[in-house]
Order: sequence, then C-alpha cells, then structure tokens
Amino acid sequence: MRAVVTGAAGFLGSHLTDRLIAEGWTVVGVDNFVTGHRTNIAHVAAARLTLLEQDVSRFIQVDGAVDGVFHLASPASPIDYLQLPIQTLKVGSLGTHNALGLARAKGARFFLASTSEVYGDPLVHPQPETYWGNVHTVGPRGVYDEAKRFAEAITMAYHRFHGVDTRIARIFNTYGPRMRADDGRAVPNFITQALAGQALTVYGSGAQTRSFCYIDDLIDGLVRLLGAEGPDVHGPVNLGNPNEMTVLALAERINALTGNRAPIRYEAAEQDDPQQRQPDITRARTLLGWSPSTDLDTGLRRTVDSFRPRT
Repeated sequence: MRAVVTGAAGFLGSHLTDRLIAEGWTVVGVDNFVTGHRTNIAHVAAARLTLLEQDVSRFIQVDGAVDGVFHLASPASPIDYLQLPIQTLKVGSLGTHNALGLARAKGARFFLASTSEVYGDPLVHPQPETYWGNVHTVGPRGVYDEAKRFAEAITMAYHRFHGVDTRIARIFNTYGPRMRADDGRAVPNFITQALAGQALTVYGSGAQTRSFCYIDDLIDGLVRLLGAEGPDVHGPVNLGNPNEMTVLALAERINALTGNRAPIRYEAAEQDDPQQRQPDITRARTLLGWSPSTDLDTGLRRTVDSFRPRT
C-alpha cells in the first residue's frame, strides 16, 4: 500500500506517517516546511518515505500507484494563519483541489483533515456534525475557518460528482510530542513557559473551554476512518476528546505537573476566540468503534517530557 501525505513534516502529518509505515505502507510526503520541520521525519527510513519539497497549492505530480491521499497540509495555529493568511486560504482551496485531483487520477481513497474551527464560536454545545456553525467569515480567524469549510465542500463535490471515495475528519484540539514550542496554542505555550519557570499566559478570563485529545488517540481515529466502509463514512466525522475543561484549569494542571510555582498572567482575549469547544463523538463511536483512551495527565506528562530537552 502506498500513501501520499501532504504536510508530512508537521505535527499531525509526521505522526500519521509513522503509523502508516508501521502498518506496512510506503509514504510519499509532500511539505514545503513553512510550518513543518525536517526533524519530525528525520528518523524515517528513506526506503519507506519519499519526500517531495513543494507547496501543495501547485500541481502535485506523483508517479506510480497510490492507494490513499491524506491531505493534512495547512497552517493550523492562530499564530501561523494570522501571519500566513493568503497561504492558509490557498492550501485549503487550491491545495485541496490538487490533492483531490491526484486521488481521482490514481483511483485512491481521499482523506481530508478538517477542523473543529468550522463550527466557529458555537451556539450549540457540544458540537455534532449536523451543526452548521457560527463563523465570522471576514474576521482574522476566518482565513482558516473558511479555508477548511471550502475544503469540505469541494471534497464532497468530488465525491458526489466524480465518485471519489472520501473521508473527512473534523479534528478537535490535539496535543503531544512534536508540537512546536512557538506554535501559539495553549498546550505548547503553557509547557514552554512552565518549564522556564515563567508565569503562564491566559488570554481573557480563562473560562473558555477546550477538549484535549492526545496525538496517539487522534491518529488511531484517522486510520480507522480511512479504513471504514459503508454509505455513511464519506461526510464529516468529529474526532476529539469529549472531556471538556477550561483553559485556566489546563494551565493550573500543567503548573502542577511541572512543579512551576509562577502564577497565571492574564492578557486581553483574542478576537473571535471560541468560548466553548467540545465534540459530540457519537458518529465516531458508532461508525469507527473509536473513542480516546489516553487520560489527560498521562498525555501531558509525555508531552512535557518531549519538551524538556528543548529548554
């Protein structure tokens, strides 16, 4: 079996590449290293991974047979997509179009890594796949939200019109080793500050909620979704941890795990920051027999340990 993974040197992409190779696949990784890092895939044997260094917004040429196309390429943190707004829109639109074209040409199954951000600042809680969202389309975060919403729309158009065998995962907050220290998201921010003995920065009151899924659980869900069969597997499926907590509680947990005695520092809330985020994973449980199994403290300890050598 042979897969193409866009964004293969990123956080999610590198872990997915490892899992596919462990299951006997060979992988063609496509990455332009705007947010990905070569160190994430440096351990992979050259015989199992072929690397194409290019922007997926340009035509993707892969010789030979391909069984699966996994489109994970995209800036994925607020820092990244606020600094790279045009690139974010292009990778979600042109990049998805190119990846779908490759899947269609090769007769391959197509997998789209979408996001819980398609729900925006939700008015329905927890969020099921049937919820259409509450997105500020012209706000600064809209470049990421709308790129992913378009990606879902074109994926379903290719499924309905061209018969491409599609899968769509709406990925909720995921954390683990290989996250960038400057990622800008809560877990790496808090861990980096805690290991340096600094005050942890919480934006707003800290009462906004998130649901954190460990990377190994998420990758298991992605692989199960790719392999799922039946008439109901082509549309979006939420993948994430349904255990909701406040951002302030996460900060306090990380301080406790690292032994950091510095206090919490509050700063102004970020524009359009969602106030609630919790997945309804009924579809994933029903279709895939999947739910996360790694408890938060275990996942955070593994993540903290992976950050220690960088401090």
